[in-house]
Amino acid sequence: MHQQPTPPSAAERPPWSRHEPFPTAGAAPRTPKAGDLPPPSADPHLSSRAAQVSPPPAVTTRPRRPGAAPPPPPPGSRPAPELPPTHTALICVALPGLALSGESGQLDGRGLDGFYRGGRRLLSRCQVRVAGREPLPVQAGMTGADSARFVGTLRVSPAAGPDPDVVVERTRHADGTERITVRSAALRPLRLPVEVALGTDLADLAAIAAGAAGPELPASVHDSGLRWATAGTAACVTADPPPSDALASAGLLRWELDLPPGGTAAVELRVRPAGTGPLRPAGHAATSPLAPARAEGDDPRVAPLLHSAVADLQALLLRDPAHPSDTYLAAGVPWRCGMAPAEALAAARMTLPLGTRLAAGTLRTLARTQLQGQGPRTGMIPGPRRDAGPHLPPGCTGTEATLLFPALLAEARRWGLPEQETQELLPAAERCLTWLRATVGDSTYLADPHPGGPARCETQAHAYRAALLGADLLDAYDRPGAAELQQWAQTLRAAFRTDFWVADRGGGRPAAALAPDGRPVPHLAATAVHLLDTGLLGAGRLAPGLLDTVQTEHLTRLLGTPAMDAGWGLRGLGSKEPGHNPFGHRTGAVRVHESALAVAGLVAAGYEKEAAGLLKGLLEAAEHFGHRLPEMFAGERRSTATAPLPHPAACRPAATAAASVILLFTALAGIRPDAPARTVTLRPVRSAPLGELGLNGLRVAGAPFAVRISRLGLAMVEEAADGLQLGA
Repeated sequence: MHQQPTPPSAAERPPWSRHEPFPTAGAAPRTPKAGDLPPPSADPHLSSRAAQVSPPPAVTTRPRRPGAAPPPPPPGSRPAPELPPTHTALICVALPGLALSGESGQLDGRGLDGFYRGGRRLLSRCQVRVAGREPLPVQAGMTGADSARFVGTLRVSPAAGPDPDVVVERTRHADGTERITVRSAALRPLRLPVEVALGTDLADLAAIAAGAAGPELPASVHDSGLRWATAGTAACVTADPPPSDALASAGLLRWELDLPPGGTAAVELRVRPAGTGPLRPAGHAATSPLAPARAEGDDPRVAPLLHSAVADLQALLLRDPAHPSDTYLAAGVPWRCGMAPAEALAAARMTLPLGTRLAAGTLRTLARTQLQGQGPRTGMIPGPRRDAGPHLPPGCTGTEATLLFPALLAEARRWGLPEQETQELLPAAERCLTWLRATVGDSTYLADPHPGGPARCETQAHAYRAALLGADLLDAYDRPGAAELQQWAQTLRAAFRTDFWVADRGGGRPAAALAPDGRPVPHLAATAVHLLDTGLLGAGRLAPGLLDTVQTEHLTRLLGTPAMDAGWGLRGLGSKEPGHNPFGHRTGAVRVHESALAVAGLVAAGYEKEAAGLLKGLLEAAEHFGHRLPEMFAGERRSTATAPLPHPAACRPAATAAASVILLFTALAGIRPDAPARTVTLRPVRSAPLGELGLNGLRVAGAPFAVRISRLGLAMVEEAADGLQLGA
């Protein structure tokens, strides 16, 4: 069973290993955003705890011949609607509040423009006119994760020549406030009429994404502004100072502002659901679960990049409504502003250097969703299906979340999760591990949960890490099952190195998956980087990998080839593979999370030169994106005087992209804590690819931690918990 497989010919390969769809129709249908956006009837702000993990029954269909034309669409079917683009939008985030607009600052009611709360668009149109004209946009930019500034100019004095003499500045916040400031540089007093045209459809974000938003609703005059209402929902805009005129039929508020020479006047708008108070974002709480980490060093990009990442993570925080003390990260804005279990766990794991409170809140929230009772899915963390490109069927993110749960708990304990919290979460982790062993049964690999599903490469990596770190956790608390998990992990490692390795002239590559009949799916994808992410054990040790030393070296070489490294990061699918699409979210786009995992994994394996190349590419990309990395961008080849191409539907900010910045910098410093043993081991990158680097405001063992890496690659701890010893 474990002999070296001979790569099959194209005709012999299973249909999904060629450039064809997976031959079972049990996969979830494609949605407007590939695999991630809920259907129009779903609310993207709802937790995915209610998602079905049981796929529909598999229906066998005859695969299409290579090169054959696709079948015609069913009668009456319509193509999936185009998602409104987000790559040019300025997005203010402080969940559950959100504000989006273009660079003009005007909300014109088209696309995604508007103020949102909890996934509902409270205001879709907010157009400012001064002296009967729209200001000419001259500058726009983010001033923080939750705020943006827009500046426009006007020429209102006939004798002013070509020079503007009025500046209109708009400062917008995700909490639903906007301040409009008018400044005069005229030599004479001005009396300027200011009009704000308002409107809304009170549409749900998923309906907007599907092109199903309704028309604007009629307004009514309310208090010092306007109000709109539909069945069960109402929103209002109030103004300070109150307008001189409010016209409900036109949705118009009007002021007459008197400005002396050089004078200034301002109007503030507040957008809220009717009957509610000010927005209180979880990230603005006095006691944030995330430490305010800072970076400094020779490379001027490290400080703004870490600052933006921490700010975006704060902006994406949400509270469990039933347990307000528990916070977790939404997956990303604007499409995935609710809980996505696998992404929430992955992001919490990467942010452990900022403290363990986020990890604890995420684990507690998901433990409450764990499937109970009897049956094959008992112990699973539910999660939606995720598209995997043309070569594999959609994957079950519930499987990934269930395997990430015990790994996160084990590593959070190493970073300093209090003993009591660890023990409270231990039963849920044990149920995840019990599900793993029960699901594998007498098999070697953990296959997809639906009938005829493949055994994916990354799933084996997640399962292997969960087994080793889970066994370490069980041993620490004298719980049964550790030996069985370790034995299965050893069996998996021995089999994987044979069954999943596809020999070729270049030395071989890991298969993307094994078909149910054991044949490898040989496509080279970025999901292979999960093989380098082995997990943290005690005394600063990393768990052994699934690949042997020679195989790891071959994988490292492959990741550094132009087919995989776009110059900005790793492509999701190699450029020489069938079905490659530089904009495909799983078929060629650069996903920041996978690129950061590759950097950290290469550093851990000792391949510093290869890690440095990927790291510098990501930093270059981050600079082009204003130090706010999106979840993905196009995998076009980097060349002189080019910039990375944005993906028009990417989330930005995204939890895993922002958290990846934390992973990158702590991997450079090589921080490996063992809080139960009161030690921290440092394994910095000796080549110091960014020169001197200082990290401050981290958290290890519940206390502030600061470290500095010199230009020679030497580490020095500048601040640490009392009694924390530097390990060998």
